[in-house]
Amino acid sequence: MNYHAYYPIDVVNGPGTRCTLFVSGCVHQCRGCYNQSTWRLDSGLPFTQEIEDRIVADLQDQQIPRQGLSLSGGDPLHPQNLAAINRLLERVAHECPGKDVWLWTGYRLSELNACQRNTIARINVMIDGKFIQQLHDPSLHWRGSSNQIVWHLR
Repeated sequence: MNYHAYYPIDVVNGPGTRCTLFVSGCVHQCRGCYNQSTWRLDSGLPFTQEIEDRIVADLQDQQIPRQGLSLSGGDPLHPQNLAAINRLLERVAHECPGKDVWLWTGYRLSELNACQRNTIARINVMIDGKFIQQLHDPSLHWRGSSNQIVWHLR
C-alpha cells in the first residue's frame, strides 16, 4: 500500500483531535474529487513499518491526546489496500484501546465484498458512497455530497 499524507494532529476529518492517513488507490474517480492525486495505487509513498509505528505511537501519546484514527484517500477499502489497513487496524485495536476509527470510502455498504466487510468490522464509523458533484453540500458534517451516508457501526 502507498499513502499520500499522514497528519499526526488533525481536527477536520472526524470528531476531536485525530491522526489521519490518506492512502493511495481509488477506482471510483469521482468527478470533482478534491483528492485526485491519490487515485493511482502507485502514487505517494510506500506505507512502511516506520509510518505504521509512528501512527500507533501518536495515538498513544498522552501529551496530545487523540480521540482516534481517520482513514481516507484514495480509498482505504481498495482491494489492494486491505492487507495493510487490516494490519494497522489490528495494532490500533490492541495497542490503542479506546481509540475510535473513522473510514471514508466510495463503496456503498451494500456493495462490500467479504474482505471489505471484514475490514469494516474493525472500525467505528464509515462514510460511504461516491462523491457526486451535483449533490455537493458544504453544510454536511463529515461528507461532501448528500448521497453519502455516515454509518455508526459500533
